[in-house]
Amino acid sequence: MTSTAVVVTGTGMITPAGAGVDETWKAVRDGRTLTGLTSRHADLTERHYLSVPAFGTDVLPGRGTAHLDPFIRYALVAVDQAIAESGLDPETWDGSRVGVVVGCGLGGATTMSAAQTRLDTRGADTVSPYLHPRSLINMAAGTVAIRHRVTGPSHTVAAACASGAVAIGVARDLLRAGTCDVVIACGTDAGVVPVVAAGFSAMGALSNSSAADASRPFAADRSGFVLSEGAAAVVMEREENARRRGAPDLGKILGYAYTTDAHHPVQPHPDGAGAEAAVRMALSDAGLVPRNVDHVNAHGTSTPHNDRIEGRLIRKLFPHDPSVTANKAVLGHSLGAAGAIEAVLTLRTLTTGVVPPTAHTPAVDPELDGLNLVLGGERCEQPVVAVSNSLGFGGANCVLVTGV
Repeated sequence: MTSTAVVVTGTGMITPAGAGVDETWKAVRDGRTLTGLTSRHADLTERHYLSVPAFGTDVLPGRGTAHLDPFIRYALVAVDQAIAESGLDPETWDGSRVGVVVGCGLGGATTMSAAQTRLDTRGADTVSPYLHPRSLINMAAGTVAIRHRVTGPSHTVAAACASGAVAIGVARDLLRAGTCDVVIACGTDAGVVPVVAAGFSAMGALSNSSAADASRPFAADRSGFVLSEGAAAVVMEREENARRRGAPDLGKILGYAYTTDAHHPVQPHPDGAGAEAAVRMALSDAGLVPRNVDHVNAHGTSTPHNDRIEGRLIRKLFPHDPSVTANKAVLGHSLGAAGAIEAVLTLRTLTTGVVPPTAHTPAVDPELDGLNLVLGGERCEQPVVAVSNSLGFGGANCVLVTGV
C-alpha cells in the first residue's frame, strides 16, 4: 500500500436545506432553523422531523429517476454534483479504474414500507416487480455505476450512522492500494418513514419536542435527535493524478480508522474506549498527534447519553481546546448519510476558515464544561487539520482526519 495523499476533487449534497453543498453550507453557517416535513411525510406529526424538499428533473434528470426510492435519488443527486465539480467526464473516463462506495444504514425504507401496506391491503399480486431493485441496500451504488459507466468495484457499507464516513474511508483505501484511480464515495439514507420513526421513538432516541429547535447538541436540556434524511458525495483521487489534470483541490483525506465497541447493540462504551481508539488510530494513520487537531466536527446527535460520552472524550483527547461544532443542530440526524454530509462540511470549514455554530444550543451542558463548542454565530479561524467523528449502532466508531 502506498501512502500517497488522497484529495477530494468534487463534492455534492442534498439535505433538508436544499440541493447543493452551497445551500447546506449557508444554512449551517447561519445556524438556520429548518421548517420540517414535506407533504410526503404528512402522517408524521407528533415530533419534529426534517425531510428533503421535493425536487424534479431540473435537479435529477434522467428517465425513470422519479420512481426510484428516495435513498437512491438522493445519492444520484449528490454524485451528479460531485462529478460535475471534479471536471471528470464519465463519457470518456476508463470506467474499469473508477470505483463507487456507498454508505447506507437502511436502504429503501420508503419503498419497502409502501409495499408492505399494499401487500396487506390489496394482496401479493399487487406488489411491484420493481420492489427489490428500488429497495435493496446496494442499489444506490449499483444505480450510480450504471448512470456513470463505472465498471470498477462497487461497494456498499452498512455501519448504521457511521456508514457515510466509512464509505469515504474505504474509498480512500481503494486509492491508496492502487485498485482505482478515481473513487466516488457517498452516504445516503431516507429514513423519515413512519415505521422507522416509530422504532426510534420506542427506544427513546428521538427528541420529545415538536419544536423546530429540538435538535440541541451538547445542551443541558437536550432530549434526543431529530430524524432527517439526505445524501452527500465526494470524488476522490490520488494527489498526483488530480494535480496533473488541474483538478480542484477541495481538501485531503489524511487519516481514517474504524473500530467496534463490542459492548452493546445500541449504547456506546461508557468511557468511549472504542471511539478513543478510532481517533488515535486515524491520527496515527495521518502521521499526526492530537495536538495537531485544530477543529472537531462532532457526531453530536443531541441524545443525552451519547453527547455526554463524546463530549468527555473530546475534552480528554484534545486539552488544547480545538473548536467544536455539531451540524446535526441544523440538519437533524440523517442516519447513514450523516458522516458523509459532515465530512464535506468539515472540508468547507478547512478551505474557508469558517467554523459554523452549533445552533439551538444556548450554552454547553455544565457536565461538559470546558468543551470549546462554537455557539451563537460562526467563528473565523484558520484550521489546518480537522477530525470528524461518526458513531453508530452496533458499536461503530469511524473517524476521518481531513486537512488542507
